[in-house]
Amino acid sequence: MIINLNLQNKKVVVVGAGKEALKRTKALLNQNCEITVISDKVNKSIESLAKRKLIYLKKQKLENASFISSEKPHMVITTTNNRKLNQKIINKAKKSKIIAYSSDNPESSDFSNPAIIDFEKIVQIAIFTGGKSPIMSKKIKENVGNAVKKIITKEDLAQIKIQQIARDLAKDKITSQSQRKSFLNTIINDKKIKQLIKDRQTKKIENRIFTILRDWE
Repeated sequence: MIINLNLQNKKVVVVGAGKEALKRTKALLNQNCEITVISDKVNKSIESLAKRKLIYLKKQKLENASFISSEKPHMVITTTNNRKLNQKIINKAKKSKIIAYSSDNPESSDFSNPAIIDFEKIVQIAIFTGGKSPIMSKKIKENVGNAVKKIITKEDLAQIKIQQIARDLAKDKITSQSQRKSFLNTIINDKKIKQLIKDRQTKKIENRIFTILRDWE
């Protein structure tokens, strides 16, 4: 089962600061969560993220998982080359009822990482082998990525943004869930909005949504 964790305003600790840690950290940047990276040796790119205040960086060598008690994270991701340390962290996290992932031991982790095809941070498509072969997930992603990008258009991505605006505006006025769904379908199929999307008339699109909502019964 593929799920998307809601990490907004949650604290995530990434242990290690190499290439794998950088990859996991970059994936977390879009989640609006608090990211702390702990490592004695630090990747320059991770150091740059810390200087830009996108993450917190703690330079220290870990020999055990005691940091979990002091940091109190909602999630721990360990990416070190020390398999024994990684397992200690996983075990401690599980005892503390904290979600945990180890890059070298997906079988003991609470979740697996699919290969993601990303469309402007709006639509994500996951290629997932259930942790059996991350390498094949990546290979399949490369094979299908270009094909899928021809299917999902710029207009589709724009419509997603418009739907979010329309949903927010409709919450107070349209209390019935079925009516809200009908309203949102009207927005998708509205010919004027479709043309305004092509013309990139963002403000006029919002005005059109207001007009449709105002006249909605």
